[in-house]
Amino acid sequence: MSAADAPANTRGKLYLIPAPLDFGCDTQAPLQDALPLGTLQTAARITHWVCENAKTARAYLKRIDAVVPLAQPLQAQQIQELPREVHKKGDHAGQFDARPLLAAALEGHDIGLMSEAGMPAVADPGSSVARAAHDLGLEVVPLIGPVSLLLALAASGLNGQNFAFVGYLPQDADGRVQRIRELEALALRTGQTQLFIETPYRNAALLQSLTQTLQHHTRLAVARGLTLANASVRSDTVKAWRAKPVAAEERLPAVFAIGR
Repeated sequence: MSAADAPANTRGKLYLIPAPLDFGCDTQAPLQDALPLGTLQTAARITHWVCENAKTARAYLKRIDAVVPLAQPLQAQQIQELPREVHKKGDHAGQFDARPLLAAALEGHDIGLMSEAGMPAVADPGSSVARAAHDLGLEVVPLIGPVSLLLALAASGLNGQNFAFVGYLPQDADGRVQRIRELEALALRTGQTQLFIETPYRNAALLQSLTQTLQHHTRLAVARGLTLANASVRSDTVKAWRAKPVAAEERLPAVFAIGR
């Protein structure tokens, strides 16, 4: 009998391990302020991992170890990285076969899927790993932790009954303006809130493009540094944004939303 044919009760599980939202920020909040103890305890006992970057994964595990001692030292942790092309192009189209990354689960080891920030596979690579786990008959267990998109949506005052996350907008100015107009038309016609993100050092360019392109009555929300001490959420009409502009902090991750 092969490992793939092993009974379900002898297989490991895939745990989706959320991370705090302070990745890349100058300051870090206490880990236990962002994640419940139960999540940290589960993460501490896992010894096999799939992540984007092994270096930052070890840094996160070191933070966990300071709160809940790891079952094995950092040097003994088995860490596998997702391919670089998955980081850049995403892995939701079904083109990447992640099943080999889960071989340890077929041998009875629990595996943790780790995000750089927030929930794995939500605005983040990892969906191929969760999909592969289902295909292999493994149990997928999402753990509690921060999800920046939902935190931003909840604080925005925009429609939380009908919303869409559309990822990153085009980097070139003309393409970005065209996409902003498309999303605004959809939001105003249907009432569906449109959520999107940007690399922090391009936040200022995106915010400027939004305030210059959107109609004055459209509502724009920007949530910066969520869960951090210097977090801020502003939700206002574009007319008000133009009257009282705010500089976008380049080092803080942000979620943008438009609606009516």
